[in-house]
Amino acid sequence: VTGIDEVNYQGQTVRLIRVRNPWGQVEWNGAWSDNSSEWDSLSPSEKQQLHHTALDDGEFWMKFEDFLSNFEKVEICNLTPDALEDNAAHKWEVSIHQGSWVRGATAGGCRNFIETFWTNPQFKLQLTEKDEGQDECTFVAALMQKNRRKLRKLGAALLTIGYAIYESPDKDEHLTKDFFRYHASRAKSKSYINLREVSDRFELPPGDYIIVPTTYEPQQEADFCLRVFSEKRVVTKEMDGNVNIDLPEIPEPTQPQEETEEEKQFRDLFKQISGPDMEISAEDLQYILNAALEKTKIEFQKIRLLSCQNIISSM
Repeated sequence: VTGIDEVNYQGQTVRLIRVRNPWGQVEWNGAWSDNSSEWDSLSPSEKQQLHHTALDDGEFWMKFEDFLSNFEKVEICNLTPDALEDNAAHKWEVSIHQGSWVRGATAGGCRNFIETFWTNPQFKLQLTEKDEGQDECTFVAALMQKNRRKLRKLGAALLTIGYAIYESPDKDEHLTKDFFRYHASRAKSKSYINLREVSDRFELPPGDYIIVPTTYEPQQEADFCLRVFSEKRVVTKEMDGNVNIDLPEIPEPTQPQEETEEEKQFRDLFKQISGPDMEISAEDLQYILNAALEKTKIEFQKIRLLSCQNIISSM
């Protein structure tokens, strides 16, 4: 949602809402869409005030009633924790930590995988100042997986992520498997989910805590950013320590065989159809596979479009 306004249309006040499709191109085509007749009743100054354009840019106006009937859910992204409060000035402290889940080292998965969970990155959180008139400290923990949109074209999907928070023992070192085996978490993200970012607000007594950000499955690699927001001062730091776990040795990659002439022709055909973004439609895939199979000596039935749609949807 990028704007709201009201206009006088045929003697009645009409509430309008402007929506942007982040993927661009596909737009609303009903009343008050870019090229609808309703705009003819407005003066040039009114159109200018609404920044009305008839471009296929993914942004469009629609009646508020149409918005309610076509959308079921609105998610509000508050850039800072105070964005949804009153206009009073608030100063929020923020601690930011960059990290990575690395296979065989720091990609331990969630608590279900106790043998490797302890190898995940660990961050110490020190809550020292209570909220005014309260016995607890309020903070927001936000975990974001980085660069997944950029890696989407390479086949990387959003991982299922979350975090758990534990009371910290009186020592400054990476906690081991035995600690997590016998201690329950004090708080955690509401669920593990494949979103770009998961965040939750917590209220905990003053003290030292350990935040463990993880993927759901072990041995999944990604970079992440952990942010902790608080109205009162908090101290966060990454816990150091040696992490040694026994994993099966990764087999040596086999040497790639030289491409045959048919394989080179197949690859050239794919590049020609897919273009620079290396993406194809189900129709393109159907054409490529049937063209490749026709060059072989194998008897086959032509591949159906439905099969190609299922292949693409499973990737």
